[in-house]
Amino acid sequence: MRQKFKPFWRIALVGIAGAAIILIAFRVVGHTPLADRVGTSQAVYARGGELLRLTLAPDQQYRLWTPLAQISPTLVDAVLTYEDRDFYWHPGVNPAAILRAVVSTASGGRRQGGSTVTMQLARRLYGIDSRSVGGKLAQMAAALWLELRYSKKDILEAYLNTAPYGGNIEGVGAASLIYFHKAAKDLSWPEALTLAVVPQNPVKRIAERGRNAELQAARQRLLAAWVQRNPQAAHQAPEALLALEGAARSALPFIAPHATDMLLAQNPTPRAIYSTLDLRMQRTLERVMAQYLKTRSDVGLNNASALLLDASTMQVRAVIGSANYHNDAIAGQVNGTLAKRSPGSTLKPFIYALALDQGLLHPRTVLKDAPSSFGSFSPENFDGRFAGPIAAQDALIRSRNIPAVAVAARLRKPDLYDFMKLSGVARMQSEAYYGLALVLGGGEVTMEELAGMYATLANGGKSQALHYSTPVRPDSIDPLGVGAAATPFAPVQNHEQPLQLLSEEAAFITLDMLHHTPRPDTGAPARPAIAWKTGTSWGYRDAWTAGVFGRHVLVVWLGNFDGSSNPALVGIDAAAPLFLRMVDALRAQRLDPGEMASQQPANLRRVEVCTATGGLPDALCPVRSTTWFIAGKSPIQTSNLHRMVWIDDRSGKRVCGPQPHATQHVVEQWGSDMQRVFKQTGLPRVTTQEPDCSAATGPGDKTSAAMALGQSGSDSAPAIASPLRSVRYEIRTSKPQSIGLRAEAAPGVRQIFWFADDVLIGKARPGESLPWLPDTPRTYVLRAVDDHGRAESRTVVVDFLP
Repeated sequence: MRQKFKPFWRIALVGIAGAAIILIAFRVVGHTPLADRVGTSQAVYARGGELLRLTLAPDQQYRLWTPLAQISPTLVDAVLTYEDRDFYWHPGVNPAAILRAVVSTASGGRRQGGSTVTMQLARRLYGIDSRSVGGKLAQMAAALWLELRYSKKDILEAYLNTAPYGGNIEGVGAASLIYFHKAAKDLSWPEALTLAVVPQNPVKRIAERGRNAELQAARQRLLAAWVQRNPQAAHQAPEALLALEGAARSALPFIAPHATDMLLAQNPTPRAIYSTLDLRMQRTLERVMAQYLKTRSDVGLNNASALLLDASTMQVRAVIGSANYHNDAIAGQVNGTLAKRSPGSTLKPFIYALALDQGLLHPRTVLKDAPSSFGSFSPENFDGRFAGPIAAQDALIRSRNIPAVAVAARLRKPDLYDFMKLSGVARMQSEAYYGLALVLGGGEVTMEELAGMYATLANGGKSQALHYSTPVRPDSIDPLGVGAAATPFAPVQNHEQPLQLLSEEAAFITLDMLHHTPRPDTGAPARPAIAWKTGTSWGYRDAWTAGVFGRHVLVVWLGNFDGSSNPALVGIDAAAPLFLRMVDALRAQRLDPGEMASQQPANLRRVEVCTATGGLPDALCPVRSTTWFIAGKSPIQTSNLHRMVWIDDRSGKRVCGPQPHATQHVVEQWGSDMQRVFKQTGLPRVTTQEPDCSAATGPGDKTSAAMALGQSGSDSAPAIASPLRSVRYEIRTSKPQSIGLRAEAAPGVRQIFWFADDVLIGKARPGESLPWLPDTPRTYVLRAVDDHGRAESRTVVVDFLP
């Protein structure tokens, strides 16, 4: 008898083994992941986890594929309780459930579908019409085919991500965000029960309709089944039946549209994008900008852009590409933070930072703000006036053009052009194309490029790239939407090697100089400190303000995207008030954590200088001040501007020594160029004409007489203004044109003698031009020698053209 049944068991075991091998083969052999069979939306999140944008999938559905591990276990259990209690035990088709459905329907009871989760997934994936017998059989076959190839986890995950939730919303990920502004893992009991029952009849139970009889009845049936399976949950029943008012699809967030547009364009592959934007900062800047432009609409200010950067991480915190994304009249969809515009004077701080590094000046170094020419370039100040002698710090704060150009002309490599290239400014023309006009905004930069350069100052001279997004583990997302208190994403370690473009000392001093810029509303520097600079482009087309406060860099632009001009587009009048209101609003909400932890650079010193000259004070200096000094780098010499002289009390003229009716006075001995400026502009300076005291001094007194008349040593040699340095002159033989020789001189100098290779050309007074026509084409060494024997030379190359 046993022998009779032995072959049967062998056949059965072989059959089972064969079926197992086939099943394993189906599972092991590669097949397309279910997630790849359907398109997915892209979600862009803020730094705190808030949803900024949810896009449509390629098939115009809102569908955000969410891994099973990131879906609320309550929702998963509720779905299986309501849809398929035997999901983990059947092979894709549950005959008992189908039989119950047939009996219930035939007996006139509540209509039941009998479809398993796998069958419902098969219908949606393969587009099967299951309303006929043939369609139902095809659906069953497809379900069995799915079970052969995919695990239960894969199938359940795919069902939860493709279940219908009304209109064009599919899957619990999108439904949670749209209806409850939450991630699927953070759903409450009532929310989980709601989403569990909607897919069976989304038209009648759609969550955004809130309280309705169909939805409530379905939730009650689910709750009863839930409590039956989980008796310990009975005490939560009242909470689970709370009526909910889900949000409508029209309430989907559309925040920071210019930034999210850019991030979506940069990340075309469907995935979650975790931006570095801070939602509270973004909304604060948008609110302040809207209020400000409303008050300035009477003067035609109707568009602006702003970018806020955390310099400590180089992460962008807020982006406003235009005043109104939906306003076609201002081309609102244009992202102004990426547009190339003339930056005006916002580049001047980097001129002074480079000069500090190259030992050309310190903050109290006195510069000349007077009519000047640099070859064919003759810059003017914005107000058309001249300040005469002015400290470098004041020249920067007051945005004087001529001192900035003069400093830029003295820079060695790197100069401003090199600095901008190294900072990442793209699409620049050749250096010769811009010339010195680059100092005054002759080139173009984007807002993010300018923000990066100001971040270099904040980061001790180190330059790094900006970041708009950061890779974050999906399970670190906090509650979305209204979660203002959500925990921010952890800072990302920046592994890029920073580029040291400025010394720590130069960056520190430049920021300190900018800290002294007075606010237009108070007339005093900002407290807490703000290091900021304004800019106005030529033709009143762009008004800028850029600056550093705390650990943040803020850049603000006002203008028109079509480049049209407006006299109201002046940096200090249009952009500065908006910039300062934004900073004040961020600080009022305590969104600025304050200065980055830093130490004063080791090579910085505070030194006392004579305020009028920036040199070490001598005994006659009447006003003194302190300034920053870079040890071993900053220029410093003893001030010798002030002299004790004898003045005739009756005529007010200077005399050569003690005389009747003469008393001693301290006067300023300015060079010929500044004396001319004082005379032309009427600047209130006390100057006296040098008397001829040669008869009063003997041969042994020449040195002391020279000292009494002004400067001494090589520092007071004539300053050659023309011919220019490193310029090749071309003279046409058919129509020869002379070259003008001109030099400025120290106080007391009456004549300057010009030599070409030790051959006397002629003489001229300081500041006057002496025409010179070379006799042959070659290289000449020109020397300017003053009547005190001090000289300066320059090499000039002359070519003859027919």
